[in-house]
Amino acid sequence: MKLLSNNILPRPDASFASILVAWQKKYGRHSLPWQNTRDAYRIWLSEIMLQQTQVSTVIPYYLRFLEFFPDVYSLAAASNDEVMKYWSGLGYYSRARNLHKCARIVVNEYGGIFPSDPESLEKLPGIGKSTAAAIAAFSAGAKAAILDGNVVRVFSRVFGIRDSITEKAGKNRFWELAYELLPETDIEAYTQGLMDLGATICVRSKPDCVKCPFSHCCVALSENRISELPVRKIKKASPLKKIIMLVLESRGQILLEKRPESGIWGGLYSLPEWETDVNLRKHKDEMASLKTHVSSFGEAVSVTFLEPFVHVFSHFRLQVTPCVVTLSRRNRAIAPDAYVWYDIMSVNEAPLPAPVRKLLNDSFRQKSLKLDG
Repeated sequence: MKLLSNNILPRPDASFASILVAWQKKYGRHSLPWQNTRDAYRIWLSEIMLQQTQVSTVIPYYLRFLEFFPDVYSLAAASNDEVMKYWSGLGYYSRARNLHKCARIVVNEYGGIFPSDPESLEKLPGIGKSTAAAIAAFSAGAKAAILDGNVVRVFSRVFGIRDSITEKAGKNRFWELAYELLPETDIEAYTQGLMDLGATICVRSKPDCVKCPFSHCCVALSENRISELPVRKIKKASPLKKIIMLVLESRGQILLEKRPESGIWGGLYSLPEWETDVNLRKHKDEMASLKTHVSSFGEAVSVTFLEPFVHVFSHFRLQVTPCVVTLSRRNRAIAPDAYVWYDIMSVNEAPLPAPVRKLLNDSFRQKSLKLDG
């Protein structure tokens, strides 16, 4: 590939793949925990965990998950709470639910053996087109095209593509290019090379262009447009939702609420919530309503508000104000299928979202009680 004059895009050809494969074999990543294996289960698990999550974050979760679920059979046989417990903290919990569903389908319908072609893989829960291609490439050497955020960034900069991946025309163009560039051989090294280049060299800000194997023909570099590519859709300001989380303590136990399977933190345990948009200290009616809500769980003998914090989700921000309540008497009418009392010292065993776990640690630090994990 050579940079063409007059702002004409470089023509994709076989040299792109050969350059990338040679670079990956010499400079790419080769010792990640899920590499150097054809085990489809391990490759599938890593690809699901890596969706929207950085490698450095995934590694400890991946290794811990494998300790408890070493194969697809053990994962399929596990309860939902067990799966959520060892996914807790990794975020995007619909991935864990789909992971569990997928494992059961593979065991029950495929005899515990993952399909080797991307078309069949894509029909399984939680596996999209690009993820299916990556699994097939690494586990079976299948010639399949991937297209994630890292790959889009590499393609848009090297070839000067000004279309947005969020638009239909742009998405089609990127996929056409992804298929056009596929090599006939070394598909594993090529696929890994795209991932490595986008994750370690052609990063979002301050890319290391000196070390890039395409610096001699990169349109974005030659036109000084690196910061402009890929074209990004202007994001609207994330809305802010305000809630109070009730830390209800009684007899050395904490009341946890099982969240619905869908929605944020789906399938995990959290704390009872009270949604409000006002400052309770300035609105007596709202405070009275909160006290009435608390009384549905038992008789409160002390109520302490802690400093609020904000947790950021992909589409909104959640402002949480912790409210620590000590109950002298529990309401027996609490629904057992929706709530459970957990011993304070063992509540870490519950599948909790990371912000809730931190909230509980902060809430009870004053009592010299610390949750593990």
